[in-house]
Amino acid sequence: MSLARADIVQKPSLTLKRRFNAPAEKVYAAWTDPEKIVKWFGPDSGPVTKAEIDLRVGGRFDIGFHTEDGEYHQVGGVYREVVPNEKLAFTWAWHTMKERESFVTITIKRDGDGSILTLHHEKFADEAARDGHSRGWTGSLDKLETLLG
Repeated sequence: MSLARADIVQKPSLTLKRRFNAPAEKVYAAWTDPEKIVKWFGPDSGPVTKAEIDLRVGGRFDIGFHTEDGEYHQVGGVYREVVPNEKLAFTWAWHTMKERESFVTITIKRDGDGSILTLHHEKFADEAARDGHSRGWTGSLDKLETLLG
């Protein structure tokens, strides 16, 4: 007996778009260069203390940061797609909850003298996880916007 379509549960996801006054190459470098990631990653002004990137399909990333409240967070994943200056797709799992893996796709499109970044994060365990990540990504993108000018 097959399951009816109504029985298939759709996992929460989120999509954020942001226009940057920077070319696609500069936006892409901010996501792929550990020296740049430490300047903008994380939801608030807490420091990034670890940024390791093996930028290739099948390569891993590992990022650790403190939030302003002093709490330490570490996230990592595996790159599934790498298209220079256009697209990154990767798994996403917090080290404390590796069993709750989600998936992130970043696309960058040229827009005049700037670029538009679309972040799609999907396969959240629940709406609370989606909402927390929405706040975190928004904080990170705010800092990235400041960095890129």
